[in-house]
Amino acid sequence: MKKLSILALLLACSHNQYNKSVAQVDRDRFMRPWYVQAGRFTMVEKDPYNSVESYTWNEKEKRIDIDFHYNQGSLTGERKSYPQKGWIEDSTNARWKVQPFWPLKFDYLVIGLDPNYEWTAIGVPNQKYLWIMTSTPQFPKERVQQILNDLKQQGYSTEDIQYVEHSPK
Repeated sequence: MKKLSILALLLACSHNQYNKSVAQVDRDRFMRPWYVQAGRFTMVEKDPYNSVESYTWNEKEKRIDIDFHYNQGSLTGERKSYPQKGWIEDSTNARWKVQPFWPLKFDYLVIGLDPNYEWTAIGVPNQKYLWIMTSTPQFPKERVQQILNDLKQQGYSTEDIQYVEHSPK
């Protein structure tokens, strides 16, 4: 039993935990559609195009209603949609619990945010996932790379990034 406890402790310590978030998020400004430009995605985000994550504050339930959708495989591919729920965890509005489906809830961190809310970066403490999202579908790839470089300097892993193409408007 002692060996199992030590192994569990070593495994827990082996994950490079990241717990930094931005100082403050204006909840009302943040609640809108965000266009996913790049990231390290979950298993449901296979071959994404036109990825959009929309946040709506649900005053009655005191939560964020999340609508994530994308086209799979091409700009005109099958549309996939994944509704989720989120809860703000502290007064900065930068730490959330997100529930893709019951009973699972995951920690999400707003780890980067443009002062004009033109882009945001969302991460998770174990650094497995990352989403770079913007206020418009067309956003310069060079600017996304600059955001990734800034995140890397802050200590967040930016390896194995996938870019998302959006239909021209």
